[in-house]
Amino acid sequence: MAQQVLYALILGASSGFGRAAALALAKEGYHIVGVHLDRAATLPKVEELKAELSSYGVRTMFFNQNAADSQCRQTVVTALQKEFSAHPGATVRVLLHSLAFGTLLPFIAEPPQEVVTQKRLEMTLDVMANSLVYWTQDLVRERLIQQGGRILAMTSAGSERVIPMYGAVSAAKAALESYVRQLALELAPYGITANAIRAGVTDTPALRRIPGNDILIDNAIARNPYHRLTTPDDVARIVALLVRPEAGWINGAIIAADGGENIVDITWWKPQSAESL
Repeated sequence: MAQQVLYALILGASSGFGRAAALALAKEGYHIVGVHLDRAATLPKVEELKAELSSYGVRTMFFNQNAADSQCRQTVVTALQKEFSAHPGATVRVLLHSLAFGTLLPFIAEPPQEVVTQKRLEMTLDVMANSLVYWTQDLVRERLIQQGGRILAMTSAGSERVIPMYGAVSAAKAALESYVRQLALELAPYGITANAIRAGVTDTPALRRIPGNDILIDNAIARNPYHRLTTPDDVARIVALLVRPEAGWINGAIIAADGGENIVDITWWKPQSAESL
């Protein structure tokens, strides 16, 4: 029997959590398949990432396409089938869903023309939640992911909290978590797990697009027991743990990767220094 050759398929691979996870997994010997959507101005950063990944001796396959588009999925699936035919034992060990593209408009506003539209609401849900189901279906149907596989999705505390302008994304995160639980049930007979990683507030390009992000940052630093933001590398280390065989019994979980940020109530929390304890 051919020895397994492990691949990581990362949706949203060029920045933030996806980029950090790609590097962490490449260090572990995973070949990286990245789907990203970048314009000309940011493509040099993608080339830098690919070069850094290659320095670890792994193969890379990158697709600058819309990961929520069905044609993109078909293109990637076809490329993987060709790649795997040339490398016996190849398999997608992990699918990481780290797509952060959605509308940041209110549901109700004056003038009414400045509210979220049906098209934008449905687009947000499709990109940030529904696409997880479609990618998983394609990988399972084509047997590109098999026993031992890991489905991981990036969520946030926004799945259960509200802030101005975040309604559509909040709904998508709640749906994403629901999909993870359902996939955990339905993938169990295949020996594949599904989990969501709930990162703390992290200074990524996606965060910087949220109105009032400076308030979110200050609040997170105040609430976090470590009094700092979560970093992409913090989350990437959790991803590297979850793909290990020892994590095979973790299934259908929402895993906090926030240093304890989400457990603290800022209304009464008064931080103390270690010297004062």
